[in-house]
Amino acid sequence: MKKTAALGAVAVGLLVLLSGCSLEDVGSAFGHFGWPGPGISTEAHRMYDLWIASVIAALLVGFFVWGLIFWCVIRYRKRGDELPVQTRFNMPMEVLYTVTPILIVLVLFYYTAIVQTHVDKLSRNPDQVVEVVAFKWNWQFNYRSGPGEEAQTVTSVLGTDQVIPLLVLPVGQTIRFEETSRDVIHSFWVPELLFKRDVFPGSIRNKFDVNLDKEGRYVGRCAELCGTYHAFMQFELVVVSPERFNQFIEAKRGGADTAAAMEAIGFTGDQRYAVTTQPLETRRHTQSWNQSNEPATAAGK
Repeated sequence: MKKTAALGAVAVGLLVLLSGCSLEDVGSAFGHFGWPGPGISTEAHRMYDLWIASVIAALLVGFFVWGLIFWCVIRYRKRGDELPVQTRFNMPMEVLYTVTPILIVLVLFYYTAIVQTHVDKLSRNPDQVVEVVAFKWNWQFNYRSGPGEEAQTVTSVLGTDQVIPLLVLPVGQTIRFEETSRDVIHSFWVPELLFKRDVFPGSIRNKFDVNLDKEGRYVGRCAELCGTYHAFMQFELVVVSPERFNQFIEAKRGGADTAAAMEAIGFTGDQRYAVTTQPLETRRHTQSWNQSNEPATAAGK
């Protein structure tokens, strides 16, 4: 009983100690426990908190079980030829190790369902709508006038084998993604969003909302094996302020290409093009490309 009380006191002490820190602080101190980081959206933060809290709970249970194991090994180690008292069953103990795992699973299921519902929830009036069109082996991003297939495309960004498409989006707004594929199943993935969504051909259109809360530039890829050049199917997510995003859209609507539109919102030189990834040389490149000594410009068309 004293040993159990001591272990309980240690667990309570750890909880009190950790309560003074945010889950992000705890995760950062321990390398995020294998998670890629807190992410760049409100949805990503919720998933990150669930992961860190689950790992902390698992460690507490693990330390408690390991403590009991080592205590039994030491307390009941062999001291002679006489066997210790053999207990056939212990009803309180059996109830404890049956009920406790059930309670742990129920708690984890409850919070997982809450976070999953939040991630999958669609707002009635998203601020921006982007149609993601995947094809072998690149991306087209259509900025739409509203949700649904009946909406109109305002402007587009198209990628090619020598062009990395830039997906420019505003921070602090609700972004609706509507996905479709022209051929096979692809998958829309930005690692910092901490989740991905498959892109299906035909009438099935995956839809999800994202609320970005951190400006920056992030690599995006296809996460579903879709053919020979699957590894080269890349794009770049550029998160900017709402003011710069509106200027970007206006420049695109005025006829500017992506590089010129990026320059219009303050990106100059190589910053007008993709910086987190670059085109990879493949057999699809033209003869002039193979003979050129210059690297491909990672621009959006």
